[in-house]
Amino acid sequence: MTTKCSAFLATSLDGYIAREDGSIDWLDAAQSVVPPGEDCGFAQFMSTVDALVMGRNTFEQVLTFGQWAYGSTPVVVMSRQSGELPAEAPATVSLSAEPPAELAERLAGQGQQQLYVDGGLTVQSFLAAGLIDEITITIIPILLGSGRRLFGPLPADIHLEQIATKAYDFGFVQLKYQVTRPS
Repeated sequence: MTTKCSAFLATSLDGYIAREDGSIDWLDAAQSVVPPGEDCGFAQFMSTVDALVMGRNTFEQVLTFGQWAYGSTPVVVMSRQSGELPAEAPATVSLSAEPPAELAERLAGQGQQQLYVDGGLTVQSFLAAGLIDEITITIIPILLGSGRRLFGPLPADIHLEQIATKAYDFGFVQLKYQVTRPS
């Protein structure tokens, strides 16, 4: 059984997902222009997801948002550090130190065929392992100049095929790509 791994993220126009210190204040500010009820396709995307894989830093950030956005969807937090999850972590959250390929294989064996991969370093590690199938990036109209990049060094070029582009009236642009692999 195989899995489909998808990333669904927001970046600044210059490709940053957070400031150097991990702050996403710029993204919080950008949310103020989004009309009530608009989620840029996130709910529809989540309806296709069997499990979410995110990095420890992303998980810690998500815990500060208040309401848990993932409902009963299983969430696996990737972390190189052993340890416990915080007490406030929902029961649907587990911790893993497995490399991306092993984790994807284990989750596929459990019947989880559609994985949502979130967090800069986690997306980078899944890309480097050749596991990302689809990438949706919502570009926020701001230039940060520095910070934590969505994409880092790669072992080889990754070719993409455009699936869709959507421009929102409030200034966001969403790009959706399929990763193409040589035959």
